[in-house]
Amino acid sequence: MITYVFSKETWVQHLASYVRTQVFILEQGISPQEEFDHYDTPQRYFLLALDKGKPVGTIRYEEADATTLKPDRLCVLAPYRKKGIGMALLTQLEEIGKEQGYQKSCLSAEVIAIPFYEKLGYHVASSPFKEDGILCVTMIKNLHP
Repeated sequence: MITYVFSKETWVQHLASYVRTQVFILEQGISPQEEFDHYDTPQRYFLLALDKGKPVGTIRYEEADATTLKPDRLCVLAPYRKKGIGMALLTQLEEIGKEQGYQKSCLSAEVIAIPFYEKLGYHVASSPFKEDGILCVTMIKNLHP
């Protein structure tokens, strides 16, 4: 059974870093310097997916501005993909954002993941651009339709 923890506690940040390392650095070839940036501070919250205590997915909680949530670094370990974990991580983070008063959500999505985000109500709001060497687009969603 998958459980979810939203926290800035050190152990959550470390387990989130483990998942990000597996997916973004080892699997996708992003450099550690690009993956772990100035937003990775002790004050940063993460939502972590755990399978019997093992970290299997994560998403970073950021603010773009006073009304805009900026979910970032969504990733799920390969054996756990296509099981609804990524969708659960993002929708739970959006609910937290709504509780905090955010009106919309804005994120950078890999071009290959556009259909995933469209299923969750996001729409493409930019031309493709490179981020960490990967082709991405900006996607936006109104959190209070």
